[in-house]
Amino acid sequence: MSKLKVLVVGASIAGPSAVYWFAKAGASVTIIERFPKLRIGGQSIDIRTAGVTVMRQVPGMEAAVRAKTMQLEGMSWVRKDGRSYRTIRATGNPDQQSLVSEYEIFRDDLSRILFDLTKDNDNIKYVFGEQVTSMLQNEKENGPIEVEFANGLPTSEYDLVVACDGATSRTRAMGLGCGVREHVNPTNSWAAYFSLDRDLLKGGKVGQAISAIGLNRVTLMAMRLRKDRDATLPFREAMKQGDAALKQFVAQHYKGVGWKTDEALEGMMQARDFYASEVVQVKTPSLYQGRVVLVGDAGYAPGFTGTGTSLALAGAYVLAGEVGRHKDDLAAGLAGY
Repeated sequence: MSKLKVLVVGASIAGPSAVYWFAKAGASVTIIERFPKLRIGGQSIDIRTAGVTVMRQVPGMEAAVRAKTMQLEGMSWVRKDGRSYRTIRATGNPDQQSLVSEYEIFRDDLSRILFDLTKDNDNIKYVFGEQVTSMLQNEKENGPIEVEFANGLPTSEYDLVVACDGATSRTRAMGLGCGVREHVNPTNSWAAYFSLDRDLLKGGKVGQAISAIGLNRVTLMAMRLRKDRDATLPFREAMKQGDAALKQFVAQHYKGVGWKTDEALEGMMQARDFYASEVVQVKTPSLYQGRVVLVGDAGYAPGFTGTGTSLALAGAYVLAGEVGRHKDDLAAGLAGY
């Protein structure tokens, strides 16, 4: 793999994971991210099963994750008056976890850990504020892909393009020749994430949920029945208008819910790390086409299952491993993945 030239699109979780393993195998890797820097904010995520196994293969990663875990002891569901009616706690065994993981960490903290583990590698080049505008594959000759960029990175040929840019991946759309929302299965759900300037739990380490609230980070989730067709359309329309309109939409949706929701919404309007997204599943007929391959949510977003991070970590590991195992046959490596 030492001569392989790889382009990875997306620098959240799946992307830096992929560059780590490809670079370790000797490939030359460029990773681009459309945001000007690592994106802050996002939900609490957890590492489970195969994700734990892969994490332990990266020197220093488990210790770095443990140093940044949320120290969440459990999750308590409350009524409108704040009285708890159900609490789930961590098992204390990372190999047999409950709903509350021993590796509960905020998305931006894990992204920073992966970035720090890869940024000084001579085989890896990070480019922020960049995105792909076109890709040209010569499928008859099964040769490299010519990629054009939007913001100054020179047009170049790559042996492999790895799409790690999320459930509504533009790279997937270009590589598979489909629409951005094709292969996206709505769950009629959306979620908004943000931090508060004060701790509504007053130092408590058991998260409380009338709408998944923990520490001074807030997650607001809205779910509708699957039979309600396109129930997230108003949310997506608000997204198109920017964060201000989206905050107003979220605030209106949760107005008068009860408990500490109004305080959380008041803090949301001032939050600088506000982020919201539709929750979907992605089911593609294939994980690759030609020299374009999908990793993480771009290929298999799992919706509300709690497995997205572990799938991203494991997927990146397996992809690089299969490509490395079939050193002189990239097509066989992709088929193995």
